[in-house]
Amino acid sequence: MATIDVYNMKREKVGTLDVADEVFATEVKEQLFYEVVKAQLASRRQGTACAKNRSAVSGSSKKIIKQKGTGGARHGSKRAPNFVGGGQAHPPTPRDWSYRPPRQVRIGALKSALSLFHKEGRMIVVDGLALSEIKTKTIMSALGTLKAQKKALIVDDMSNENLRLSIRNCKDHQFLSPEGVNVYDLLRHDTLVLSKGAVKALEDRCLRGKSGQKGAEQK
Repeated sequence: MATIDVYNMKREKVGTLDVADEVFATEVKEQLFYEVVKAQLASRRQGTACAKNRSAVSGSSKKIIKQKGTGGARHGSKRAPNFVGGGQAHPPTPRDWSYRPPRQVRIGALKSALSLFHKEGRMIVVDGLALSEIKTKTIMSALGTLKAQKKALIVDDMSNENLRLSIRNCKDHQFLSPEGVNVYDLLRHDTLVLSKGAVKALEDRCLRGKSGQKGAEQK
């Protein structure tokens, strides 16, 4: 098992924490980042682009001019795409862009992202992230002491209301619960700050169902 140093809010080392190699020290597979981030961004698309084709615009469908004898082109309707006010040819229609990669791919990408932060020394584990009051200046000062001045992703339990509300005014920092940690938000931040509880919650999330699969294979 890998060992991670644990600090307090003053960046004083207060102990160590054993973490699963399969989550925080696994092989970094960057190709999974592309697959998962592409799916996340596709799922965010509204898919509401829409335009009218010739059957949806208003206007008479009467033949404009007779078929022969005018010396001009043959036209059957003023709603055709080549007329002003006519319908659009092959217009966009509302559609759902979202899709979901297999769970093994999603969890593999999450493990790789966490391992990348650990490998590059950009992950900070804190014994506690409790704040006495809701104050943005306090958490900014704490992040500066922890040497997480750049864009930081702070992960703790959603019940930590003071922390969540204090950080929501920060332009470059973001708060997430362990259940909401995702590859896209991980990769767009420079530093990952975790509470001890968040580390264990992420381990449980990444290793969930593995023991059941092993039992099934043994049977």
